Amino acid sequence: MKTLVLLTTLLCMATFLFGQDNPNPEGAASPDTTLPYYQIPDYPESYTAESVAARLIDGLGFRYYWATDGLRPEDLAFKPNDEARTSSETIEHILGLSEVVVNAVRQLPNKRGAEDATPLSFEEMRRQTLENLKAASDILKTGKTQLEDCKLVFENGDRRSEYPFWNNLNGPIADALWHTGQVVSFRRSSGNPFNSKVSVFQGKIRN
Repeated sequence: MKTLVLLTTLLCMATFLFGQDNPNPEGAASPDTTLPYYQIPDYPESYTAESVAARLIDGLGFRYYWATDGLRPEDLAFKPNDEARTSSETIEHILGLSEVVVNAVRQLPNKRGAEDATPLSFEEMRRQTLENLKAASDILKTGKTQLEDCKLVFENGDRRSEYPFWNNLNGPIADALWHTGQVVSFRRSSGNPFNSKVSVFQGKIRN
């Protein structure tokens, strides 16, 4: 009897552990390899402030790509409690953060009230977020832009506030990483775990 209980317990534990991540979610479409960050780009040849910042953005892009790959309507609608954002609302917030990131690198202000009022589909938000991150990274990798010039500028009517790129690191970029992790957690709770073949360390899919 004790042996049976032990075997049952071990089986339940194995089912739980191996069921946490899902290499091929049932009914999920194949990953869109035309979007940026299906895998992380090659790292720069030299270390500069700009290339390190670009690599950090690439890491965010890769994690975001796979955190949002294959999400179903029920995943997008999921939220852990009544006061929390849904996954879809979290993804919309990440889009806004990506716009702040790329605007800083393009040396453009963020204008309050200038946001497009037209609601975007999940696919549109996902594509735009990935393209924003890729654009920011590519500009930094050219070597023609200095971080000192990539200030975060916010304009609201006659009011204007300005912050150095340091605030981009601990602000929008770190915030986007945080919320990307939330999407991963939420999709697991809604029964569609993160693809277990994704190696965020190597930045590619395991064979």
